[in-house]
Amino acid sequence: MNQTKPISARKRPSKGGTALSAANLLTYARIAAVPAVAACLFGIAVLDGGLWLRWVALVIYIAAAVTDWLDGWVARTYSQFSKLGRMLDPIADKLLVSSCLLMLAADGTIRGWALWAAIIILCREILVSGLREFLAELRVSVPVTNLAKWKTMMQLVAVGFLIAGEAGDAVLPFTSLTGLTLLWISALLTLYTGYDYFKAGSKHLVE
Repeated sequence: MNQTKPISARKRPSKGGTALSAANLLTYARIAAVPAVAACLFGIAVLDGGLWLRWVALVIYIAAAVTDWLDGWVARTYSQFSKLGRMLDPIADKLLVSSCLLMLAADGTIRGWALWAAIIILCREILVSGLREFLAELRVSVPVTNLAKWKTMMQLVAVGFLIAGEAGDAVLPFTSLTGLTLLWISALLTLYTGYDYFKAGSKHLVE
């Protein structure tokens, strides 16, 4: 004979994330930081602004990069996972890195052969985003690997050094060189993780 469980014994659904959860607000803040950092770098590249703009851009950029870790920690700690957050988190990272790479190329911080490293990173992100969208239509999810997370972190660190650029060189020699070296390492990781992602999703591309 089936008996109805008392309300206190029933399993209550866990409280998930909402559009205005703390985790999502941190992601929104990272997206909002993109035009602010780009504006500072634009002031240097186009309006011949002073090197002090690099420090302003770097402070905003570091705050935005920290939210990349912080929003995940908040989501895990307070069970604020949401579909919106899962969608916006990688988009926010790509917007931040891509816009900075473009502006750093415009002001000459990234030039010569280093431009190829930036092109590799940008092309990979576009291709993987397209593949992810295609797989989403098939209801297929390819999990993010730990190496891909390291790739994102390496990109963020490399761009941070490059934003400091000439202003950083005046305080700590080889700041720009360190940024360019890390950018190439990021490009190599980007190639490998991109290949890994396409390999995992390739079986769904061909019938």
